[in-house]
Amino acid sequence: MKYLMAIDAGTGSVRAVIFDENAKQISVFAKEWTHYKDGDVENSMSFDCEGNWEIICSCIQNAISIAGVDSEDILAISASSMREGIVAYDGDGKEVFAVANVDSRASEEVGYINEKFPKLEKEFYDISGQTFALGALPRLMWLKNNRLDVYNKVKKVSMISDWVLYKLSGVIASDPSNGGTSGVFSLEKRKYVSKMAKELDIKDDIFPDVLEAGEVMGVVSPSVINKTTLSSKTKIVMGGGDVQLGAVGLGVVNENEVAILGGSFWQQIVNIPKNIKPPKDMSLRVNPHIISSLSQAEGISFFSGLILRWFRDVFAYEESEQAKKENTDVYHILEQKASKVPVGSYGIMPIFSDTMKYKKWYHASPSFLNLSIDKDICNKASMFRALQENACIVSAINLQKIQKWTNTTIESIVFAGGASKGELFCQILADVSGCKVKVPKVIEATSLGCAIVAGVGAGIYEDVAKDSKRLVEWDREYIPIMENTKKYKDIQKKWEKAYEAQLKLVDDGITISMWKAPGL
Repeated sequence: MKYLMAIDAGTGSVRAVIFDENAKQISVFAKEWTHYKDGDVENSMSFDCEGNWEIICSCIQNAISIAGVDSEDILAISASSMREGIVAYDGDGKEVFAVANVDSRASEEVGYINEKFPKLEKEFYDISGQTFALGALPRLMWLKNNRLDVYNKVKKVSMISDWVLYKLSGVIASDPSNGGTSGVFSLEKRKYVSKMAKELDIKDDIFPDVLEAGEVMGVVSPSVINKTTLSSKTKIVMGGGDVQLGAVGLGVVNENEVAILGGSFWQQIVNIPKNIKPPKDMSLRVNPHIISSLSQAEGISFFSGLILRWFRDVFAYEESEQAKKENTDVYHILEQKASKVPVGSYGIMPIFSDTMKYKKWYHASPSFLNLSIDKDICNKASMFRALQENACIVSAINLQKIQKWTNTTIESIVFAGGASKGELFCQILADVSGCKVKVPKVIEATSLGCAIVAGVGAGIYEDVAKDSKRLVEWDREYIPIMENTKKYKDIQKKWEKAYEAQLKLVDDGITISMWKAPGL
C-alpha cells in the first residue's frame, strides 16, 4: 500500500494527516499553536516560523509513527494553510518577516492608501476580489515604514502554505487559491499582478512563480529528513488555501455547489465561473478555486470555532474532566446538554462575529445579550447552544448575500470541519438555513483535498475534480424542520437589529471592537 500526507496549517492548530491511496485516513496528529503580538505593535499577529516549524516536524513524525508505515511508502506531500498570512524571505531564503491571517497592524497604511488613492482599492478589488484589509501590500508598506532594514532584505514573499512546502522542498512558489488572497493577483489570469505593488512603490519583483495545485515542486530536502523522518523519495506537491482545498475534499468542484467549513473561522463558499466580476458593493470576497475554471464567492464568520474553544476552556471544566474519564469529546457532552435547550436558547443572543461586510469590516464588542439570573434558563447548556445557533445564523446571512448577488438558489449545503462532528450543530444549520445539510465521512475535508492534489502530483490520481467526486464519501444528512426554520428567521431579524445597535456602541467609543480591519 502507498500513502499520501497532508499538512494543514490552520489558524488555531496544525495537523499532519496520512491517507492511503484510496483516500482512507490512516492517522492524524495535531497540535494547537498560538500567534503572538509583535512587541508593542498594536493589532499584530506574528507567525513564529522557527517555533511553528518545530511543531510541524513533530506532527509529521507522530503521524508517521501512529500510522506505522514506512516513510518510503509516502509517495507525496502537499500542504494547505490559513489564507492571507504571508512570509517574507531574504536572499538566502531565511524568513525575515511573517504574519498570520488576521494580523491588522497596517491600519495606518490602509488609511493612507485610501486617502491618497481613493479609487485604488476598488480598482484592485475588481481584479483580485480582495480588499486591502488583510492584503499583502499594506503589510509590506508597514514593513517599509517601520522596519526598513528588514524590508530592504526582502527578496521573496509567499503565503503560509507555500512556506510549509518551501521548508520541505527548498522551492518558493505559490498557487492561485492561496496566492489570490494576497490581493496582488488576478482572478481571471490566475497570476500575480506585480504592477499593483509598483503603483504603491512596493518592490514588484518579490512575487514567486505560480504553480497550479497538483504540480510537483521537487522532493523532500536532505536537510529536513532527520527532523521529519520523511524519505528523500517523497514528492512535494503544490497545495493551496485551506478553504479551496476543503472544497476539493468535499467534492464541491462544480459550478453553483455550496459548502460551509466550520473550523477556527467559518467560511461559506459558492462556486462561480472565474470570469464573473466581483460585486459592485464590495460586500463579499471572491477567491480563485483550486479548479482552474472556477472562482469562489465567500462569506467569512470570524472566530466561530475559536469562540467555542474559548467557551470550553473558560466555562466547561467539569465537562472536560468528564470527557477525560469517559474517553469522549467534551463538545459531545456539551451538545448533549444543549440538545435539551429549546430553539432560540431562551432568547440568549451572542454578539461576536458580524456578517460579511468586506468593504467596511469590523465587529462589535464580544458579549451575550438577554442573560438572566435564572440558573435553569441561563447556564452553560443554553449559552453553548446560543453560540451554535449564532454561528449558523451568521453563515445563513452570508449565503443569502451570495445568492442575491449571483442570482442562484441554494438547496443543499455540504458541511465539514470540526463543527460538523456535532449532530446538534448539523441539525441547527439545516433548520437555520432551510437547506439539506450533507456531512462527509472524512470531516477533515481540507486535509483530504490536500491529499487528493498530492495524489495527482504522485500520479496515482488523474484529475483533481474527477477524483474529488469519486473519492468523497457521505456519512449522513439532515433535513430542515420547517417549524424551526420559521422561528430562526425571526431570531435572525432580531439579531441583525441587535448587532447594528452594538456596532453603534463601538462607533461611539463606548465598547471595543472584537476585530477591526486595518484602515477603519
